[in-house]
Formats: sequence, structure tokens, C-alpha cells
Amino acid sequence: MLTAAYNQAGSNVAGATSDDTVISSRHLTAVAANNPAHTHISWVYRDDDGPNTRVEILKNGLVIHRQTGVQASSYLDTTTTNNGNYQLRINGHPAGEAQRLNNGYLEIPLNKPADRNAQNDEPYSYTINDASVGDLNGDGSYEIIIKWYPTIAKDNAFAGYTGNTLLDAYTLNGEQLWRIDLGPNIRSGAHYTQFMVYDLNSDGKDELVVKTADGTIDGAGKVIGNPNADWLTKGGELAQNDRTGSRILADGTRLAGLTGRVLSGPEYLTAFNGLTGEEISTVEYIPQRGKESHSPTKEAMKALWGDGYANRSDRFLAAVGHFDSQRTSVIFSRGYYAKSVIAAWDLIDNTLTPRWVFDTDAQPPGYAGQGNHQMSVADVDGDGLDEVVFGSMAIDHDGSPLWTAQLGHGDALHVADLDPAHPGIERFGVQEDMSASGHLGSTMLDAATGQILWSTPAEKDTGRGVCIDIDPNYPGSECWASNSNTLYSAQGKVIAQARPKSVNFAIYWDGDELREILDDTRITKWDWNAKTETSLLTAVGSLSNNGTKATPVLQADILGDWREELILRREDNQALRIYLTPFTTQIARPSLMTDRTYRLAIAWQNSAYNQPPHLLAGKP
Repeated sequence: MLTAAYNQAGSNVAGATSDDTVISSRHLTAVAANNPAHTHISWVYRDDDGPNTRVEILKNGLVIHRQTGVQASSYLDTTTTNNGNYQLRINGHPAGEAQRLNNGYLEIPLNKPADRNAQNDEPYSYTINDASVGDLNGDGSYEIIIKWYPTIAKDNAFAGYTGNTLLDAYTLNGEQLWRIDLGPNIRSGAHYTQFMVYDLNSDGKDELVVKTADGTIDGAGKVIGNPNADWLTKGGELAQNDRTGSRILADGTRLAGLTGRVLSGPEYLTAFNGLTGEEISTVEYIPQRGKESHSPTKEAMKALWGDGYANRSDRFLAAVGHFDSQRTSVIFSRGYYAKSVIAAWDLIDNTLTPRWVFDTDAQPPGYAGQGNHQMSVADVDGDGLDEVVFGSMAIDHDGSPLWTAQLGHGDALHVADLDPAHPGIERFGVQEDMSASGHLGSTMLDAATGQILWSTPAEKDTGRGVCIDIDPNYPGSECWASNSNTLYSAQGKVIAQARPKSVNFAIYWDGDELREILDDTRITKWDWNAKTETSLLTAVGSLSNNGTKATPVLQADILGDWREELILRREDNQALRIYLTPFTTQIARPSLMTDRTYRLAIAWQNSAYNQPPHLLAGKP
């Protein structure tokens, strides 16, 4: 049971726009503590809490704790009766209640889709994939939007039918609000469907924006475009240079299969009502796959994007940003290995309207081929407006080129004040193409200028990298990458020839200002003295997502105090599990969602190769 009194409040974060909505429900939670005989109680600390704020915690109607003033919104109930109902009172007024979560998580049952058959009659079922959160109904609480992933989904490099991607919305109590079926003309895979959830029209309710096509069905059953259109390629092969996904002939010729690929037909961008799932606005997707047409020849597509079978042209990314003081924009892109086009959109009078379009073909040399499998959005130059960090380049808030480091494509990206000794914001990332990067495996850049502050050498693709604060002996974040066992300081100095085993996600979990390490279904703490890890959580009976990437369904601060929740899927894909920290904290601060950069990161976290969110300041 999760109920609360709700109150909408605008963000006071510097540079925030008027349409920022902060979820200010107290979101009281009660969860089994590290000592299972005890209970960790936590609630949301708000910006307007001050020296006169009075807090009371009640258990079965009796006050068990009182506190006044600016204190952490975290309390340990050491009484032994664990079947009680907890209530929260703020300044004498009811502010929420919660039942104890004995297993350490809130379980949300889902309506798993029925099994289906693909166009070639191949059977498939559905698994829970990435998620986002937003206030869809304006009640001051988050709802969860999840992507259902067909078991036959495929990477762009591989031909074949993939089944339909579905999007569902649920309340935290498990009530399903709607289901959107993206239809047969949107391929299913990590690079195809990036869905943005945010309040774009300042009505206090979040909208959903996602790429659609003929045959997409909205939450009210309305079909977008031509309901009978079938744009899937039915066969054929195309000579290519790529190794992955190819069929290799005896003479060494590589052939890419075309079956199941979408190489022609209209493409759309649609905004949906967050409460009902109904279509609000549908426009043509920018950019289209052809220079002048939705259906270019394979030769024209290769000349434009680098291949003729949509491996490169169907690499899509998305994010949200604040590019002026009035509106919130969504960003959708296409391509990153060669040509890249990034388009910003506003929802004006219920119509998706282009704000700006950045095309690398129209920029100075050095901007093409710089994209990652994700992008980040932050105010990197201190002007109060957001910029887009698109891998090894950045785009200013007005859509003009800001800088390019010309390091090429990479698989991991972190943007925040990672090094407090260096003025401004930094960008840490890893590089895949050694010829483009000059054999640099990982780099720390000045995020305002693209200047390389320090780098590490490499002889081959460095697939993963992390930069988070795990050691209090060194200022700022510590950085490491998959190509070595070296742990670096934020200034690039070697700390040790030992690092955490995983190079994946990071999470605020145990109550101090440092981050913990999240990988798959495990959370560990770095012991900076022993140079080893200590286990804090193993989520038995739950699964992570996206194969070897082992990323969560979502990681975000959506309940209780400022620590983050870990959302995983139950093994049978019938429910979500939201894990809450069992640890108390002495740090009093508002929800991490009040940090604009962090909130934007929760929006783009589901995009392609998921990355962990960061606070702009780099620490709580």
C-alpha cells in the first residue's frame, strides 16, 4: 500500500524552465532493514522543509518518532512488531501511509501480453524491457511506462522478423492505464524504439513521444497511418563490408540479409496523451531515411548513411532538454557511425513542431561519425540552458555546433561535474575506433569545449567505462574502463592497479555521499582500503535486461528519501520489483529528481545502450 497527500511544486533548480514539475508527494516507504527485525522508514524531503518543519512517524496509530527542522528523511524502527501500518504526519497533517515491505521490494503485477506469431509464423513471447517514469495523471505520483520486448527482437546487424514492440503504462498499485502497439512496421531491437516521457506542454501531466509507423495502435485503439501497410522486406541479400550479421561466401564476400528489414515507407513521430495513451500529434520523422524520399534506393541509402540495409541508418537515439526558458523539448536522432541528424521538437498547441535540426552534412568537418550508442543532456557551458553531448561532439542549445573532439564512436558516456578541481562540467567516455581516436581508449573532456583533459591508451575497442565517486580519499569521481584493471582519479592519476569488477551502472544505496556499484541484479560497495567489493544486495528471483549489458529496467529516485530505487523484472516477466534501500542515511536533501540533469537522465536512460544517471554536481 502506497498512499500519500500530493502537492505539485515547480522546480527551483537553477536554469529550470517553468514547465518543470517536481513530484513532491512524500512517498512514505517502510522496508525491512539490514537487520530484518528492524524497519527502515523513509519519505521525501522537500525543498520547502525548514527549521520549523515537524515530522511524526506513527505505527498502528501511535507516534514512534518525532523530529523537527532540517534532518534526514530516514528513520530506523527497532521495535520487533513487523506487521504494522506506518503513517506520516507533517506539521500535524497526514502525509502518507505505508505497509512494511518484508522482502525489500514493492512488487507491481503486470498484464503480460499473450504470445504471438511473427509474419513468417515464428512464435514469440514477451519479456519486460526498459522503463521510464512520469506523472501521467497529475496526481503528484509517478507512474511507470514499460517496453515489452519480443523474444525474437534483433540487433540492426541481423535480418529477420522481430515481432511488435508494445508500451504499457501502470500506476504503482499495478493499475494498467493503457497499451500502445507500435505495429509491424517498427522493428524490435535495442536501437529502434527510444521513448521519451516528460511534461512537454506544462499541464502538470507527462506525455509520451516515440517513433511510430503505419499500423501503430494508440492506447484508445486508433490506428496511425495505413492499417494495412506492410513495409517489411520479404527477402534478398546485399553485399556489405560489415562482419557482424553477415553471411560469408567462399570467396570472402559478405552478404547482409534483407528479410524483415524496413527499408521503405513513411516514418512518423507521435506524441501520446500520458493518461489515456491516445495520439495527440503525429508528424513525419526527421530525418527521413532518404535524402528526398522515405523509400530511397539501396545505393542512395548507402551513399547517405554508410550502408544500404539500414544497419547504420536505423540507429535511433532520444532525449529531453531545456533549450529556452519557456518550453521543454524532445530530441530524436538518426545515425552515429557516419552521418548523424539530431532534431529537437516542441509540443505547441498539441502539435509537434520542429525547433531545430542539426545535420552533420551541413556542419564543418569533424562532426560526422562522432555519435555514441547514447546521448547525454546537461548545461555544459553554464548559460542556464541545456546542450546535447552526442558522443564525441556537442550541440549548443540553439542547434548550432559547439565542439567536436573527433574521437569517433563509443559505447559509454558520463557527463557531470566529475572533477571538482577543474572548472565546469566534464565528459568521460570510451572509444571504439582506434583509428579515429588515435589509440585512446578512454578520455576525460572539458564538456564546454571538448578539450581532452586526460586520456588512457588502448590497442582495441574499449567497450565500457564508468566514472563515479567510490573513494573518499580522492576529490571527485574515480574512473575505470574495460580495457585495463587500473583505477584512475578524476584528474587521471593512477590510484591502484585494482578496480571494481563490473563496468556498468552505479547507484546511491547505502546512505553516504559515495556511489555504489550496480551490475546485473547485484549491488556492491567498493572497499577503498582493501581494494575489494562488499555485497549489499543480490536480488534473488529477479532479472536484469539487455543480455550481457545486464542493465536494470530502470534506476531512479522515485520513492522515499533521496536514495535511488532499483527496478528489475521478476523471473517470469509477470511483475516488476522495485527494490528500496534497507540502510538509513544522515544526509538531508530533496529528491534527486529535483536536479535537472538527473531528471533528464531518467528520461533518456532507456535510449539504446542504457547509462546510469548523474547529478550535475557529481554528488548529493
